[in-house]
Amino acid sequence: MSIAVKEKIPAAHIKRHFKIRPSRILIHFLLLILVVVNIFPLYWMTSFSLKTTKEIMGQELVRNEETGKMERLPANHVGLPRHWQWENYPAAMETANMSKLFLNSLIVAFFTIFLTIIAAFMATYALTRLAWKGRKMMNKFFMLGLTIPIHAALIPVYLILKQIGLLGTKVEIIPGVLYMEHLSLIIPYAAFSLAMAILISVGFMGDIPYDLDEAAFLDGCGVWGIFFRVICPLMVPAISTVGIYTFLQCWNELLFATVYISDSAKFTLPVGIQQFFGQYTTDWGKIGAGLVIATAPTLIIYVLLSKRIQAGFMAGAVKG
Repeated sequence: MSIAVKEKIPAAHIKRHFKIRPSRILIHFLLLILVVVNIFPLYWMTSFSLKTTKEIMGQELVRNEETGKMERLPANHVGLPRHWQWENYPAAMETANMSKLFLNSLIVAFFTIFLTIIAAFMATYALTRLAWKGRKMMNKFFMLGLTIPIHAALIPVYLILKQIGLLGTKVEIIPGVLYMEHLSLIIPYAAFSLAMAILISVGFMGDIPYDLDEAAFLDGCGVWGIFFRVICPLMVPAISTVGIYTFLQCWNELLFATVYISDSAKFTLPVGIQQFFGQYTTDWGKIGAGLVIATAPTLIIYVLLSKRIQAGFMAGAVKG
């Protein structure tokens, strides 16, 4: 019977491994500051949603038991709520008709993701699997889209949408679901997401062996057959990555949605939350609750699927 003998680790090695270095302390301190900077807005928004406007603005009055006089409490912008106002959430849902706003945002996000994935996969297939003159120049042209801020094209896109008749129209595409006016958001969102979607897709499609294309061609598949029967089924991981990225881009967008949508029945969540701002009074507690409700889907998706997003970006960076 053999007895395993554990090798003793030298004390000098342990001391050297756990030695506290000033550089390590500084790095951890900076990382701690970074964590606080990133988490504080979420804490502030959540605590904001559970307060009354009087508490936030310093207008809350309480009676002093010693003097019997009414005294004003200081404004509470950062601290925890003095009285937790959970009723702000159902009040926000009812005041701004959040369910309808949610539905409109989901419709815009779904069709934007669908259009972006179809266009990105087709463009990537043509750029990576087909041989034609000028494809490298076209790839560079697509990548220029990464350098253009979406809101820099606000006026040109507005003029184009107005000329083709997508602004202010009440025409239905899918009765009760998709309207022509929704396209005034879907098309620009998809267009400005296309460059990153192609960059991500190039990384995934570059990992697919060309032997599969040749085998499918010998079996009688044409260009479209190879694309739909061979390439698309193997691009499922890219679909999730591109879809998540596009969703995060279009869900909280405000400026395009404010300018291009005129019918209140088709407002998305960021635009609908503006209804809480009155001409003379503003209910800041309801605004905070509305912001939490609108932000929750993006936070949940990113927390659960952040590794997939990072993997997609890394694939695009290495292969693109």
